Amino acid sequence: MILTGLKGVPKVSKLQVIRRLSSKIQILNNESLPVPSYFTLSEELQQNQTAAEDIINTIKVLNNFLSEAEETCLMNELDPYMNKLRYEFDHWDDAIHGYRETERLQWNEENTKILDRVRKIAFPPDVAPIKFVHILDLDKNGWIKPHIDAVRFCGNTIAGLSLLTDSVMRLVHDKNKNLYADLFLKRRSLYIMKGVARFDYTHEILSNDNSIFKGEKVLKDRRISVICRNEPDPKYKDI
Repeated sequence: MILTGLKGVPKVSKLQVIRRLSSKIQILNNESLPVPSYFTLSEELQQNQTAAEDIINTIKVLNNFLSEAEETCLMNELDPYMNKLRYEFDHWDDAIHGYRETERLQWNEENTKILDRVRKIAFPPDVAPIKFVHILDLDKNGWIKPHIDAVRFCGNTIAGLSLLTDSVMRLVHDKNKNLYADLFLKRRSLYIMKGVARFDYTHEILSNDNSIFKGEKVLKDRRISVICRNEPDPKYKDI
């Protein structure tokens, strides 16, 4: 039955109002910011579209960047040296627990091609990558504490390959701890962090006690990250 109001204008029922509001809400939801499947956002970050856009647009994860054969090739070159080192449980700036690390300049031909592929994706042609590649070997029971990489050591982009295991990276806004996001770093993936994610958010690899993504436990095993960075801005040299 159609209800009528003044001068024959149809009067809208409560049910019709609810249907129209529901339709409008659905339209708004469809136009909301798409969140990649490897992301979860805190409630406050979900409600702050500008901040959500900033973080989503400045860090991305490329799953299956490496094949199993490429991961094996990298490990075959790294393991003979890394296995000579002892895991440390104190870091010079208290940023890592249970780790061993090194920097590497020379690589075999196959791995050089892999790293060239990383650099081509991560850095524009006019940006100079640091020649040395950082290798961080994290013990099964280790974790990386919240930190922002020092600007005097590297530039605005960090690109890391995740070897041997899945893990969860958490990013927390340096000024507002209620703005945070978790990223699922799948084994053999590549993450690229720049801009806002690089400078305004701390990043960390969660310990197994806290490693949960979308309600599911993510047990981290030994994890090796192969990290490429670009040269720091000269203005930060003496900081």
